[in-house]
Amino acid sequence: MLSPRQRLEQQLALPLPRDPTLVLVTDLDGTLLGGSLAWRRRVYAWLQQHREQVLHVFCTGRDLASVARLLEQDAVHGLVAPHLVIGDVGCTVACGHSLAPVPLAVDPIDARWLGKPERLLPLLQGAAGLSPQPLSSHRRLAYYYDPEQFETALVEQIEAHGVDCLFSDNQYLDLLPAGVNKGSTLTALLGLLELQPHQVVTAGDTLNDLAMFETGLAGVMVGNAEPALLEALPRLPRTYRARAHGCEGIVEGLRHFGFGALLSDLD
Repeated sequence: MLSPRQRLEQQLALPLPRDPTLVLVTDLDGTLLGGSLAWRRRVYAWLQQHREQVLHVFCTGRDLASVARLLEQDAVHGLVAPHLVIGDVGCTVACGHSLAPVPLAVDPIDARWLGKPERLLPLLQGAAGLSPQPLSSHRRLAYYYDPEQFETALVEQIEAHGVDCLFSDNQYLDLLPAGVNKGSTLTALLGLLELQPHQVVTAGDTLNDLAMFETGLAGVMVGNAEPALLEALPRLPRTYRARAHGCEGIVEGLRHFGFGALLSDLD
């Protein structure tokens, strides 16, 4: 009988690093895509060079089509595909190379989302302060929202349908299957990969990254983090507040958590 990891690798159609020194889980916008271009290029080159030692996971609000465009556009700066992608704010898990969804990780989320759009869309149609995001998302609904016009009483009605409302960056509203977020999906994925918590460092900058930090895994809140996320820092003992922005902040956090020897190429 195959182990969960073997089944996962079978669905990915490629092997993953067997015993990585580090599992680096990064948000994209403002985090891996943040900071100076010089630092971004240094970190991207480092990730490519240490691909067998660093298992890299994108953990993003972007859908897979947007991730594909990003990888094509930022290839000029040296960005390469990660090993795995957690997309749609935790509602999708895909192979980093092909961006094909991984059924072992996605099917349980599909089951929790079944029937939700049909009940939610009539409720949301014409709601003040909401406009749909132009995404090809699955297992979630994504909106731009205007905090001045949005009626907060609508949240209770939405949540009554077994859905969580996730506000971030003072402009985005994601409707997700209850209990599904970046943190829950990451935790489930680490279980499938049979990896230990001490190998993992997460990094992010907005409220939709809070669930990653709430897992208790080592976390890096980069220097350009949004104020609403910073407010949560006192209750996140395993999260380091970096001074530097974006990629430089990720490196600062990795040094803080004892991965300096792995970063010698960046000195």
